[in-house]
Amino acid sequence: MSTQQTQNLTLVQAVRDGLHTEMQRDEDVIVLGEDVGKNGGVFRATEGLHDEFGDERVIDTPLAESGIVGTAVGMAAYGLKPVPEIQFSGFMYPAFDQIVSHAARLRTRSRGRYTCPMVIRAPYGGGIRAPEHHSESKEAFYAHEAGLKVVIPSTPYDTKGLLISAIRDPDPVVFLEPKLIYRAFRGDVPEGEYTVPIGEAEVRRAGADVSVFVYGAMTPRTLEAAENLAEEGIDCEVVDLRTVSPLDRDAIVESFKKTGRACVVHEAPRSGGMAGEITATIQERALYHQKAPVVRVTGYDVPYPLYALEDYYLPSVARIEDGIREAAEFQ
Repeated sequence: MSTQQTQNLTLVQAVRDGLHTEMQRDEDVIVLGEDVGKNGGVFRATEGLHDEFGDERVIDTPLAESGIVGTAVGMAAYGLKPVPEIQFSGFMYPAFDQIVSHAARLRTRSRGRYTCPMVIRAPYGGGIRAPEHHSESKEAFYAHEAGLKVVIPSTPYDTKGLLISAIRDPDPVVFLEPKLIYRAFRGDVPEGEYTVPIGEAEVRRAGADVSVFVYGAMTPRTLEAAENLAEEGIDCEVVDLRTVSPLDRDAIVESFKKTGRACVVHEAPRSGGMAGEITATIQERALYHQKAPVVRVTGYDVPYPLYALEDYYLPSVARIEDGIREAAEFQ
């Protein structure tokens, strides 16, 4: 039996713990970004790291996302393991060329001579009443790019374990942290090092009637909806994907074959979103098990609204319940 001690942490504390664990273990791990040093980051995810590891390993950068990521690509190519932070995922667009044209392609471009072991961290998603460019959910941009892994945790335990796995990965990882649940709840997180595999989904709730596929900040809402629907006699299986690239297609198919019905929940816009890819996977690999059309509960195909309309944009527990009912009741 394991005797590893645990801590009761929020999700953002788990981020900090994961960074600290790997920086202690491996001196090649470097943190860089806007205000990550003395200030500890806008959400305090890097608080205390500068005091412990100093200027050479926790680097405050200019406000230039292209420069932050471009510098990290160079560091990674020459053997370091940089973890650049972008203050909000909506600020990643100036660095998009560096991410997709350089970080994602370095291995193939150099025919394996170089790899790019870096993790691009960014607070992600809506729900905190932030201004423009602070609340987008554009994970599909990065999932579309071969050479990138895209991770979106939903629990403190997974956050630390997945972040450690990402830092140790030889290729670039976009690590999107759902800031809506940064401090929404706590969970037991082991002290010291452990890993959670990238590319493996987790069944958060077993069920027999409808498979609900979700990730990130929508996971707690979906679990709440599933518990409410259980009182109506609808037994939901909730599958937290955790990683949208690579996508755990085997887990999706296995769950769907059991239920024959599916609902996909994400806060990103509907068109071109991950729900379409999940639906296509079901059609291609489990069509003969299908009992109802796949239902999508998502954000809308509009610019992310300012906070007065934010609650209408994000999938609510009630809207998730309606989507699951639609799948469950189809005859």
